Amino acid sequence: MFGRLLNILNDPTPDPMAGEERELALGALLVRLARSDEHYDEEEKIRIDRVLAQRNGLSGFEATEMRKRAEEVEAGAPDTVRFTRALKDKVAYEDRTGVIEALWDVALADGVRDAHEDALIRLAAKLLGVNDVDSARARQRVEARRG
Repeated sequence: MFGRLLNILNDPTPDPMAGEERELALGALLVRLARSDEHYDEEEKIRIDRVLAQRNGLSGFEATEMRKRAEEVEAGAPDTVRFTRALKDKVAYEDRTGVIEALWDVALADGVRDAHEDALIRLAAKLLGVNDVDSARARQRVEARRG
């Protein structure tokens, strides 16, 4: 599956992704976001694990294993444009707003809004076809939970 996902992400016209591949691609996008400020810390890893566990009904151990695979996928994935296009083409709009919410959840894990992370979320939202209003609402939902 790992090799197939990298092929999908590197292919300009990818085949449909299965559920687990889609979630692994999301995990890799979350890792890319967390690494975007060049400070990928334990709190961000924990937050990614939590997001993956909640979205997929995984145990903590299973979520950590998925994140570790996502780290490998992210390291071998192409530019963010093709990366998010693969998700957009294979994920319903409602799930794409969930992707943006997951990105905000990880970006705000350390309590600091970083310009690099903000820029990547704006780019991802645009590339995923999520409008500004829905992206802002996703951020607000995350901020309200973190309250």
